[in-house]
Amino acid sequence: MRLLRLEMRRIGRTRWTVILLTLAFGLSFVMAWLPTTFSCNSYRDEEGNTVELKGMESIAYEKELQADTAGDVTPEKVRRAMEEYQACLAKYGAENSYDLPEGVYQEEILPYIPLLHGIREAFADRETGVAPAIMEIDPAEVDRYYEVCGERMVSLMKIEQKDHPAAQEAAIERYGRVEKPYRFFPGYSRDAMDYQILLAFLILLFCTVIAAPVFTSDYQTGADDILRCTKYGKVKFAATKIASALLICGVTFSLCILIYILVSNSLWGWECTKTSIQMLYSIVNLPNMDIGQFQWFLAASGLLCLLATVSFTLFLSSKFTNMAVSVAMALLFCILPVIVYMLLPAEIGSYIYSILPAGGNSLQTSMLYAAVDFDFWHIGDIAIWLPHVMLGAYVIEIPLFAGLTVYSYVRHLEK
Repeated sequence: MRLLRLEMRRIGRTRWTVILLTLAFGLSFVMAWLPTTFSCNSYRDEEGNTVELKGMESIAYEKELQADTAGDVTPEKVRRAMEEYQACLAKYGAENSYDLPEGVYQEEILPYIPLLHGIREAFADRETGVAPAIMEIDPAEVDRYYEVCGERMVSLMKIEQKDHPAAQEAAIERYGRVEKPYRFFPGYSRDAMDYQILLAFLILLFCTVIAAPVFTSDYQTGADDILRCTKYGKVKFAATKIASALLICGVTFSLCILIYILVSNSLWGWECTKTSIQMLYSIVNLPNMDIGQFQWFLAASGLLCLLATVSFTLFLSSKFTNMAVSVAMALLFCILPVIVYMLLPAEIGSYIYSILPAGGNSLQTSMLYAAVDFDFWHIGDIAIWLPHVMLGAYVIEIPLFAGLTVYSYVRHLEK
């Protein structure tokens, strides 16, 4: 234990570690606040002047305006919103909301528009997936809202996974466990969720830079020539270095994400966390979670992803004798999932980036997008949902790369 404390103190007191950890904690506050600045609304006052609202004022205005939409998303509420929307467009002879006169959208449609989220997707053509205009949807059909959503899931999976009946069955079964009716509370934005992933990615980069020199620096300075002569200079010392790096990075990530969630939810309003994710993303998303549960799921999966990445970084550190090369290679593997995502076809790329250590906290390949998408691994007649593949990979990679690091370090000392 004393050796562990000394090693953690040694890593924690280096200049780059202090700078990066300070930056990480600072960004946790800043990035929790930034998405609130994107909100903007306007209304006309009694004198007919347009009043522009931004940031927290805009969020508060929107919450007040949409107060009647809060709670369960019942078919009755959705039908009423549909009828009012269609009546408004017919009144002004508009084909869609973009054709309405200035100010009409904010005054007549904005109060109930969240209830129409996903309505076009739910009524999309069962064969082609093409969504109709809202004016083309019969309000009477909305009485079957959740039945229609279930039918949409079946047709969507026939399109998305047409050659994989096991994936179709798995998705339909998982969606069947989603709690209905959905719930919605106004004021939240998907930007806040995106920024949680962006923060996780930045912390991943910072922790990679912290972990990359752990073994390499001793090689480069010649300190390992002394350490190899000590009583615990091999396996125990390697395990201590690994544990100290994982603890520093793991605690940093946990605290930063905790700060982000607490500050973000305090700004947007804690009631927003009870919104079903189907009301924020696809109307037929598979996870049975609300926004609050989804935030903690992303935090836990992000922590596993970070620990897997740090373990792999330590393995690279035990291999290289030059710190610049070690850091460069570690950072390359951090962005490798994005490179794979952009360069390879989706059906091949998903098999690769889903098992790369940094995949869950990268941008386009993050656990967030995997959870709201409908991708599966196909192994014979078995279909495994991509988030489950990613979580399983991280659980395996953490001890695997930690063990390989110890082995590589000991072998290096024996050379």
